[in-house]
This record gives sequence, structure tokens and C-alpha cells, in this order.
Amino acid sequence: MFDIMDGQILTMLIFILAALGILSSVGGIFVLIRKTFSSEITQIAEATAKLGEKGISDDLSGLVGNASNLIDSLNQLSKTASGIGIFLIIMGSLFFVGVAVLIFHA
Repeated sequence: MFDIMDGQILTMLIFILAALGILSSVGGIFVLIRKTFSSEITQIAEATAKLGEKGISDDLSGLVGNASNLIDSLNQLSKTASGIGIFLIIMGSLFFVGVAVLIFHA
């Protein structure tokens, strides 16, 4: 049906793995950079800190507790985004290792 030789299949596999490695690495870097420069998270954290201060000055313990929960949630969100970015970069590196193995093995 198709007249493709083994060398051509290996070459296509190398190019596909290299493309996946590039996309994964660039995606991971983008996720890490975007997380760092996210102004929305900074604004929410600042508003929550002000809310917590107001709760302390007005002696509203429920407000302080909710502000604390919100700050904890923001920290978890930040850790999750960092983890996704690092995972994508590691996967990109593994794709490049696979490319190197295929190149040197062939």
C-alpha cells in the first residue's frame, strides 16, 4: 500500500518526537512565565490581605478565617501551575532523550 522504507519511518519518528519535545518544552516555559506575571493572582492576594486586616481591626474572626482559606487556595493554585510547567519541561526533555537514542542507535 505505502512504499515507505524502515529508514523513512525512523526519520519520521525522530521528527515527530523532536516536534513534541519542542512543543512540550515551550509550553512548560510559557506556563511558568505566565504564572509568574499573573496580575490577577497578585490583585486577589492584595485584596485578601486588606480584608484580613479589616477583619482583625473590626474583630471579625469569621472574616479572618475565610481570608486565610483564600490565601491558602491561592498558594495551592500557584504550586499547581508550577508543577504543570515543570512536568511539561521534563516531558520535553524526555522526548529529546528519545530522539538522541534513536539517532545514535540508527
